[in-house]
Amino acid sequence: MIHKIKIYWLGSIILLTACSIEPKKINYGEDHCHYCDMTIVDKTHVSEYVTNKGKSFKFDAIECMIHEINQKNNLNNLAFVLVANFNKPGELIDARNATYLVSKEIKSPMGANLSAFNSKEQGLAAQKKYGGELYNWSQMSKKLGTK
Repeated sequence: MIHKIKIYWLGSIILLTACSIEPKKINYGEDHCHYCDMTIVDKTHVSEYVTNKGKSFKFDAIECMIHEINQKNNLNNLAFVLVANFNKPGELIDARNATYLVSKEIKSPMGANLSAFNSKEQGLAAQKKYGGELYNWSQMSKKLGTK
């Protein structure tokens, strides 16, 4: 009986740790975009969301993730919504607090010319350098067709 209890507790611990709700590592050159199925290679435009149940979805471009969220209308069911910080390629930041720049001078994988910045000040500095228009999360979602 004691042996069965130990197995039960060990199994419970393994199950709980296997279902952690956190972003997953992006394997550049191997992972594929959940939306368009392109291989993820660009560290300056990658994005990811994690559901409240811990399932991670990775995207090669910010616009792919926004289209996916808009189509599924599932923003409230997401624990993490992350985008690449253009100024620190590979670093993911909270998408809902990022500042977005759409500039023809910065090409993104799917052609929206969309980049994200960690602060409005960084976005303004990039806008001064590259031109284009600045947006917050809500404005960017609407621009890309949210309901």
